[in-house]
Amino acid sequence: MRLLPTYFLPLVFIRRRQQVMAVAVLLIFFQVQSIAQPTDNLKQWLLDELQHEQVKESSVFPAGSFPSWRRYALNGNVEKADINPFFTGLIDFTLLNVSPYLNASQQQQVQQIRDKCQQIYPKFANRSGRPTYNFWTTDTPRIFPNGGWLNWFNKKQALPDDADDTVILLMAQKRSDSLARWVHQLLREYANGRQQMIRNTYSQFRQLPAYSTWFGKKMPVDFDICVMTNILYFVQQYELSWNDADSASLQWMEQIIANDDYIKNPAYVSPHYQRVPVILYHLARLMELKPIPALEKHKAKLVQEAIKQLTQTKDFLDAVILHTALLRWGIEYNGQQTIQFKDWLTQLKDGPFAFFVANMSSMLPGSLKSSFDKAALGKFYYLCPGYHYTLVLENLIWQEKIKKTKQLSP
Repeated sequence: MRLLPTYFLPLVFIRRRQQVMAVAVLLIFFQVQSIAQPTDNLKQWLLDELQHEQVKESSVFPAGSFPSWRRYALNGNVEKADINPFFTGLIDFTLLNVSPYLNASQQQQVQQIRDKCQQIYPKFANRSGRPTYNFWTTDTPRIFPNGGWLNWFNKKQALPDDADDTVILLMAQKRSDSLARWVHQLLREYANGRQQMIRNTYSQFRQLPAYSTWFGKKMPVDFDICVMTNILYFVQQYELSWNDADSASLQWMEQIIANDDYIKNPAYVSPHYQRVPVILYHLARLMELKPIPALEKHKAKLVQEAIKQLTQTKDFLDAVILHTALLRWGIEYNGQQTIQFKDWLTQLKDGPFAFFVANMSSMLPGSLKSSFDKAALGKFYYLCPGYHYTLVLENLIWQEKIKKTKQLSP
């Protein structure tokens, strides 16, 4: 059994750390300065749990990876192990960014975790040697690992490499500037109109040469606002010269925000992430790296929506990523003090939070795309406890960064 019964969780938690730690987590969103020592303890606990979660030996998951699990939307009680680099890459990438704000011993611990993460990436690399990556293993092609009848399609219907995994894993590995420039050009070659035209976005955008999620020539062009933020983050991170696909993607994103489409129809504009809190988290991460004027003019509106979502959420991890988004926008919002998460540890380990969604309907034309998505046919929600720990750690780091910024300001 993957997880301990929930009634054991508080006992295990208190036995590993002291009871004051439980208080620290319940106060995660409160003012950091009032719980400085418990917050330090909590960061260490999260790193210890993260290290414990990373696979050492397994007949299912590659050593060094972080287990992730998928739940079919129409049968949410059943979980299947899913072997992919996506969450391991996100953990690696996030730890790379937060490591400078940890103490020396914690930085060593992070480096140990990251070194093991990078052992798995060759299993998902393009077999021709091209520096792109796939969501599933390429040494043994498969679709929906442990998926029963779905695995009949492993050879003929294997997914092409995708932009999301590629840019995340390249940044996590700190690959060279020259390689980043090469991949940037490759991404452009698969943008809308280069191989084929998109069939499932709003009609006014169908001629826009924005980035597609996929590298494959046989895969339909697919627009996803979160994928585009990751690509533009990659462009900004490597200080690459913007091309027409970058500008077109930004134009599409800016209009989706201006028209509130990400609120009214999040699954349509982000078929692989689907939810408003996750979209806001991605936008804030991109905007914090380096201001983009076309997005900055919508910042107040995005902040307002994040606060609204935060005051309404019942999900602990949605609250975490929304709070992190606000901190990235420079907003120290304390309204979350009124939110109580009595089952926070259960949510952290096994909650309903789904950062990513595998969605077969994303390949369908516009009208069918919406209908199939609403019917939840071919939709799978992904969970990764290791990434949940990482998101909470990231939030604590951002709370401390904002606090220090305030102390240094005149």
